[in-house]
This record gives sequence, structure tokens and C-alpha cells, in this order.
Amino acid sequence: MQDSKSDEPEIVDMSGFKGKHILLGVTASVAVYKACELARMFIRSGAKVRVVMSKNSTELVGPLLFETLTGNCVYVDMFPKERLDPMKHIGLADWADIFVVAPATANFIGKAAGGIADDLISTTYLTLEVPVVIAPAMNTRMWNDPSVRANVETLKERGVVFVGPGSGKLACGTSGAGRLTELEEIFGAVEEILRKPGPLSGITMLVTAGPTREYIDDVRFLSNPSTGKMGFAIAEEASAMGADVILIHGPTSISLPDGVEEVAVISAEEMKRAVFERAEEADVFVMSAAVADWTVEKREGKIKKAGRDKLVLELVPTSDILAEIGAKYSDRVLVGFAVETENILENAKGKMARKNLDIIFANDPNREGSAFAGDTNAGLLISKRGITEVPLVSKNDVARMIISEVCWSLKEKRIDT
Repeated sequence: MQDSKSDEPEIVDMSGFKGKHILLGVTASVAVYKACELARMFIRSGAKVRVVMSKNSTELVGPLLFETLTGNCVYVDMFPKERLDPMKHIGLADWADIFVVAPATANFIGKAAGGIADDLISTTYLTLEVPVVIAPAMNTRMWNDPSVRANVETLKERGVVFVGPGSGKLACGTSGAGRLTELEEIFGAVEEILRKPGPLSGITMLVTAGPTREYIDDVRFLSNPSTGKMGFAIAEEASAMGADVILIHGPTSISLPDGVEEVAVISAEEMKRAVFERAEEADVFVMSAAVADWTVEKREGKIKKAGRDKLVLELVPTSDILAEIGAKYSDRVLVGFAVETENILENAKGKMARKNLDIIFANDPNREGSAFAGDTNAGLLISKRGITEVPLVSKNDVARMIISEVCWSLKEKRIDT
């Protein structure tokens, strides 16, 4: 029976869970029904939850129940009939802040320890670069088997956190160690991990993103194809690493990343005003917005086409926000972007010097996969440490590379993290 809306507890704002992405792994133990309540506990505490199930676990609890509880698709098959995302195991790993396997069978523990990837849940585990919590649940004899205990020790040595198992009467009728530990204990272990400060804790990052619009009249404007995806990816990754993020963006339809403060603007002048209003708070500036270089004096109403052979617009330059920030805040870490169609390295290094940047990412929008509005990017990442050629990867991957350089620059400038 589905709970009524009025019976749903309000989300509790807990610093460990708010906005975090929890990937919940479910394997074939009779304790699988308890994973449903665990998912609810995470969601009520402000986390977002996705579930990946072993094939056998679906014989005990249907995926539809988890889909209803989480509001997200449940992932089971490595090769589903509708192959909308053949690399879903990579996507799930990129999405997750933590992987929690509860209940975890001896079979899953053995595959994880041995590097076996013969289904979606085990393959996903091998692609993860986030903390992993495992809550075992199995028969006492299985738990005490030397091979199982050896696998557990192997995973512990690799940094996996084990919670339980508990002791008591088991579903098979015997008593002993092997039952899924109390959900509150699993919840507490996850909370403790998520509360640990990230590499950018204590740092405020100001990020600009998206296009600006320079209105000609009340209904027409000059703009560019930027969607803000690169800047939003940087804001998302920085927030996940503990930074306080101020995201100043132009018109875009992208959903706001979790845990960031939003400031929406329209024109280049509005963006400049918003940036300087918040500049004193920032330790890091990431200026990824595609700010218009030119603007025009707006005319009231709608300019009529009738009776005109042509329309002449007089454009005047907008303020160079990046250069002004670089001149005034040289003690902060400043990241810029360069869209270049020729002499990419030379032009990017020139812009870096002129605008007093610590880091610059340069790309050619004509290169396949690097155009505006895409989900991928490639180019040159230039910092005072050197030049890195970035292959075609997701914008979130590019964001993580940029933030890695930011962390190094923060240490160089002795800005506390």
C-alpha cells in the first residue's frame, strides 16, 4: 500500500546527506525487503538514491517497488532489450557519491574481492572511485566460511567499510552471526563517511556559466549557443568536493546542481554587477560564461520590419569581466576559458597572461564533440604546472581535471582548504 502524501515525513536537512547521490546495491538475500526502508531513510534525509539490483534479487523484490520509492529507474540488466545506455555502469559510477550494498551476499563479496564483473552490479563496483559500504547478510555457516572471511579482509584492506553482520535468529531457522545489521547502524556508517570534509571544504567558489542576452528591442536579442553545461558541471563537482558554490548564470534550461547558490542574470552588465557584488566572498573564480563581447542600445517596443530595407545596429563593447577580476583579485585563484578556432595554444597562453589567470581551458568549437551545447569536451588545460591535452571526455570529467588544478593552485597561493 502506498503511503498518502500527508504521511510522508518531511526531508530532514542533515549536512551529511543533503544533495548527496547514494547508489544502493541490492543482492539476493531474504533481508532484501529491508533495503526498501533503507532507501526511504536516505531520501528522507535529503539524499538522492538510485538502485542497482542483482538479477537474483529481483526474484525476491520487484524493481518497481524501488522505482516507486526513489523516483528513479532501477538498473538490473547489463544488456537490456532497450539498450538506451550501453555504458550505464560508468554513468552510475560517475553519478554516485557513495555505493552502499545492503544486503550483500557471499556471492557479491566474492566477486568484488576477486575482480569478477559478470553482471551489472559487480561491473559497476569495479568502475567506482567513491567510498563503498557493504552490509553482509547470509547464513552463519557461509559467513564463517574461511573463503568468505578472506574475501572480507581483502576488501577491508582496499578501504571498503563493512557494517555488521548482526547476530540472532536467521530466516533459515538457525541462530548466529549473519543477519543484516540494524538499518540505523548502516545509516550511521554512511552518514559518518558523507560528513567527512572534501578537498574544497572551507573554500568559496564563484562560477559563471551560460550565455548572456543583449536585447535589441523588447523581443529580439544578440546571444550565442552556450547552454552553461560546462559551468554547471564545474559547480556540481566543486559542491560535491565540499566547496560553497555561487553559480551566476545567464538564460539556460539546465537544472540547478544540488547544493549550490544560484544567481540568475540576463545581460553582460547584469553578470558583471552580480560577480562584483559577490567577489569578496570568493577564494576561486571560474569564469566559464560565454559573455557577449558586444552590446547595443536597446530600443523600446518591437522594431517593425515594414518600410525598412535594412536595419543598422551600432555595437559597443561590453566590460571585460574576466580582465577586471584578474586585475583586482590576483591573490585568488582565477580560471578562464578560451574558445579558439586557430592557434589555440598561442592564443590561450596570451589570454592567460593578459588577464592574470592561473588556469585556462582552451577548446576548438569546430572539433567534433567540443561544440556548444554538447555533453563532451576536449582541448588544452593550461596552468602554471604545465599543459595537459584533454581527450574527448564528458564535461564532468573536464570539470574534475580543472578542479584538480584549482586544488594545486590553492596550495600554491596558500589559500586554506
